[in-house]
Amino acid sequence: MNKLFLVVFILPFLTFSQEDLLSGVDSVAVHEKVESAFKGLKIVNLESTKLASKGDLYFIVAHRFSSIKTGFETGFGLDNAVSQIKFLYGLKEWLTISGARSELAYDFSVKYKLQDQIKDGFPFAIVGFNSVAFNNTLKESNYPKMKFNDRMIYVSQILISRKFNNKLTLELAPTFFHENFVDNDLQQNSQYAVGIGGRYRLNKRLSLNIDYAAHLNRASNSIYKNPLSVGVDIETGGHVFQLHFTSSQGIHEAGYLGKSTGDWLKGDVYFGFNLA
Repeated sequence: MNKLFLVVFILPFLTFSQEDLLSGVDSVAVHEKVESAFKGLKIVNLESTKLASKGDLYFIVAHRFSSIKTGFETGFGLDNAVSQIKFLYGLKEWLTISGARSELAYDFSVKYKLQDQIKDGFPFAIVGFNSVAFNNTLKESNYPKMKFNDRMIYVSQILISRKFNNKLTLELAPTFFHENFVDNDLQQNSQYAVGIGGRYRLNKRLSLNIDYAAHLNRASNSIYKNPLSVGVDIETGGHVFQLHFTSSQGIHEAGYLGKSTGDWLKGDVYFGFNLA
């Protein structure tokens, strides 16, 4: 099922890019960059190919309530929420750095442009993303032999997006992440995933966003699932307010890629928002 989903998603990239390359044979390249593929720095959970402009400083609050499946017991998710506070800075036009704290974890990241999408030219925007996180949720009382290095998590992604027209943008994100400590003996420390996502512009200030990630080498006895998220971007005078429902309460990459427990079919989803 996951393979079929990926094939269906990737097919438009291949078809449209072939058409663009053929149409460019008899045309003169003008090297005009394609702008505004995404309005938010994230699609929902997945990083988008948007970077901060040079000198821009962002203060970002991300919040995930607990599962709405719990009903009145937790106020339909109002209790037991998870939050992330992040500062993000455009060091160069092509380079963005950030530092964040969430879920008793600290993480630092760099995001860098490798290639712009060019009108009537190169059909994709390509961006690299790398992060390192320190997981402080691992208690020494439970793991008395725990060392500092055991808490480290590393993430590397290549983000490949294409803006097809003024309404539709799609993204593909091959991902590698490594956890120095895993709590399942059958789970490899080095893990692989493919993220996919997209944005559909509904009007000048509103868009529909969706992203999904398929874990490629999850342990056979794992309780975790692939995360699916659906939301909207609302532009409000210089700010982008993102509202969404997601099957992952985790916000950091390794959290939502490797440790999502929600299930849309069972109503086990989390409401949340990102505010930049």
